[in-house]
Amino acid sequence: MSRSKSVLTQLLRIFPQWRPQMYFKASLTALSHAMEDQVLAGSEQPLVIASFQRERFYRQEAQRYRRIAQKSNQVYVLAAPETDFKHRSQDYETVAFDADDPLTKEWHLIVLGKNYASCLICQEKNNFTSQEMTADMDNNRRFEGIWTFDRQVTQQAANILLKTIVNYRPELEEKAQQARDQYIPSYILRDEPPQTKDIDNTTWDVTKNKPDPFVQRLVTYLQAGQYKLIKANRTLSTKEHKERLINSVTTAIRLSLDPDEILQIAVQKLGEGLGVCRCLVYRCKETDTTATIEHEFLNQGIPSIKGQTWPLQHNPLFQEVVELRDPLTIDDAINDPRLANGKTGTTSSQQSLKTLVSSCSILSWMLVPIFYSGRLLGMLELHHCGPKPITWKEEDVALVNAIATQIGVALIQAEAYANLQDLNEQLEALDRTRSNLVAITGHELRTPLSTIQVCLESLATEPDMSPELRQVMLNTALQDAERMRKLVQDFLTLSQLESGRVEWNIEALDLHECVELSLSNVRARHKETKLPTIENLVMEELPLIKADGEWLVEVLAKLLDNACKFTSEEGKITIEVSCSSPHHLEVTVADTGRGIEPKRLETVFDRFYQEEGALRRSTGGTGLGLAICRQIVQGWGGKIWAESQGKDHGSKFHFTVPIYIDQMPNQSSSKTITRSRQSRQKARGKSVQGKRQQARGKRE
Repeated sequence: MSRSKSVLTQLLRIFPQWRPQMYFKASLTALSHAMEDQVLAGSEQPLVIASFQRERFYRQEAQRYRRIAQKSNQVYVLAAPETDFKHRSQDYETVAFDADDPLTKEWHLIVLGKNYASCLICQEKNNFTSQEMTADMDNNRRFEGIWTFDRQVTQQAANILLKTIVNYRPELEEKAQQARDQYIPSYILRDEPPQTKDIDNTTWDVTKNKPDPFVQRLVTYLQAGQYKLIKANRTLSTKEHKERLINSVTTAIRLSLDPDEILQIAVQKLGEGLGVCRCLVYRCKETDTTATIEHEFLNQGIPSIKGQTWPLQHNPLFQEVVELRDPLTIDDAINDPRLANGKTGTTSSQQSLKTLVSSCSILSWMLVPIFYSGRLLGMLELHHCGPKPITWKEEDVALVNAIATQIGVALIQAEAYANLQDLNEQLEALDRTRSNLVAITGHELRTPLSTIQVCLESLATEPDMSPELRQVMLNTALQDAERMRKLVQDFLTLSQLESGRVEWNIEALDLHECVELSLSNVRARHKETKLPTIENLVMEELPLIKADGEWLVEVLAKLLDNACKFTSEEGKITIEVSCSSPHHLEVTVADTGRGIEPKRLETVFDRFYQEEGALRRSTGGTGLGLAICRQIVQGWGGKIWAESQGKDHGSKFHFTVPIYIDQMPNQSSSKTITRSRQSRQKARGKSVQGKRQQARGKRE
């Protein structure tokens, strides 16, 4: 039974010369109470029709209408039921209209007597659901409508509402007709224009058609006050939005210490909060020539520029921001003089920026630098892409600048945390090195020293010792002395390599001969020990390599020693070479020994690394051999790495060595390596022999 047109629409169709005005809820409440007070203060029995949007609004005025009903028997109240409101005839008539009736969005009050008439016919402009309605929303509700003392308008409005009442409650037809006969002229009921005689015969005093001056001033005051309140609320809402956005960005970026995640969160929150077409942020320094766009926010339908290279050095806008150290806004990028014919920048840079503006559809541009303690960390950019340029507001610039400050702080914190993590890792590595050094020193030095001491004490205190046993004691002491010498030599070698004090003697070498020399070295050192089967698969027809011969033999020897140490006598060790690239040869030393856990393939090259622990290992050694190999290989620009399928699956050690491009003849390479190796061994032998003679002299 609901209607399709509002009362206001029907009334304006009858009186097209009327123009509706805007009213706030506070104004309508004051007007309604003034009209109701006029009924309560008078002695007439007027027709009163009040239409409330919802039952809850009616409940606030129910007591007031009981008092009005004592003044007149023609009182009608309409509302949409919510709990117990329904069609009822008691103190006054109540009419419950449908929830989809236009009356749910209207505010009406009609007071029609013989000596006065007034009506308030309004329709709400902004509608909120009951779940969305808050106190602030309720006070700021706006209505569009007519408030007048014009009797003809009031009579027409009363006639429209009486028809609605009868439609919902047909049993009130007789009572409604009485109201029409008493208060509404027949020409209005017949939908005819008023006749002069009809107006002249009325007892209505025209002078009373004017609104009460006090009520009019009150409404004007309320309207002005409400407009001020709306303006203040809008300002507060803007500030609240700014603070909420800053807080949300700050909270979000402080939850992470990853710079990439911080920038993505910031650009996403900022783009959503301001509703811009495109928002992007990139890391840069003042001296950078270009930057890569890695983080952006896009509104629907805006093309992405992620991954593009952004010009900086020849960008007059970037240079101006860096120079002024303040945000820069461009309302009309197409016609901006800096991009067309300005003094800043060269013609090519201006043309490049114009192309950038065109390709990225930038109509309005904002650039905000991210500084921290005078250091440029990055740039925030906001792009408006159409359809027309916009004017950036000062509060928006201040908001983006505040967020840029928070981003700068977050980035510095992330960098500090990353540096702290690196420092902690270095400290942990140093601590492990110290622990391993103490353990290895205690094991590798104390054990041979103890053996040497026991042997020497036995020789000194037992003069009757047999020559055979005496020789055993001497051999044992010499072996442990050699073990200590190797340990000290490894320490000195690694220290020399890590400090960069090595003078590399790079020359053209035959890799096959270097492998043979290393094999001879290993077999000579282990001539009294049964070694695993060692198979040399290196071909003789290989290109010459470019390396230091002595250090190359050292690497091969240490890798072979390492393979022999962890491979049983029944095992097998192979050496082979492959052409991994046109510029390098790849050497592989493979064994069938105990293998390495995959997660430890990188750590085996660390200093003092012992897979079984410094004190629980089944084989001797300092844990410096592979670390020395890595330093040597990196010295000639190669790479070294390990492969293994795990425990008891053997292992492979690979390293690369560069090919000698000029391919020099290798006639003297073997002699050079042999001579350098022999001279080094001879020097060591003389040193050991000299120390033995000094020790004998002291004992004598």
